Amino acid sequence: MPKKRLRIPEERTYGEPTSVLRRSLIGGIIFAVLLAVAGLVAYLNRTDSPASAKPSPPPASAPESSPSPEATDSKGVAVAAPPKTSDPIVFAKAATKVLWTYDTRSFSQAEHLAGLKRWMTGEKKYADWKSVTNQVPSPVLWSRLHDNRQHASATVGEGHFPQAFKTALAQNPGAITEAYVYAVTVTGNQTLAWKGSGAGSEARSMTLAVQCRPHQNCALAAVLPNAAP
Repeated sequence: MPKKRLRIPEERTYGEPTSVLRRSLIGGIIFAVLLAVAGLVAYLNRTDSPASAKPSPPPASAPESSPSPEATDSKGVAVAAPPKTSDPIVFAKAATKVLWTYDTRSFSQAEHLAGLKRWMTGEKKYADWKSVTNQVPSPVLWSRLHDNRQHASATVGEGHFPQAFKTALAQNPGAITEAYVYAVTVTGNQTLAWKGSGAGSEARSMTLAVQCRPHQNCALAAVLPNAAP
């Protein structure tokens, strides 16, 4: 099988002009994160939605000792259910694992997307579903991959708050208490396999926007177009 199959993450993001525009808009999130937490909140507030919950102090850091729930596919389930955790790093690592995992042999693209939908925040104001669907092969590509019996699995290494995000949060900790959206960068490996003996893997990294309101389980808000260090 040609090695270009390893380029799937790039190929699947091409297509609709609207997706390009959307990715440009999401790029605003990463710049906001790198500049200030307040900028991130301002970007996410660009549409109308119900009032946010009462603020309380955000967590200073994510405990390294917190267990990281597995987010692997189960037999008969396209995408595992999200973990019940209030730790943005634990959640981001689990979300990254499911975003890098798919099985075109057993599930349709629609089934896969339905599974991912469960991971999204219910607050439309902060949810960017398009940035998540951009991580999934298009219907046409999914069909081609199905014919080739392609599937992907993932191993997640570490997750952390980007340094600029931590700096901005330390300088103005109250700025995040409207949206409670955290930037988390996760690294790991994605392994691809297809019919015959075709297989390969690549190191990857991804920065997610994760919403973790006090006393609520975390949820996915968006996938940023570029990984922040």
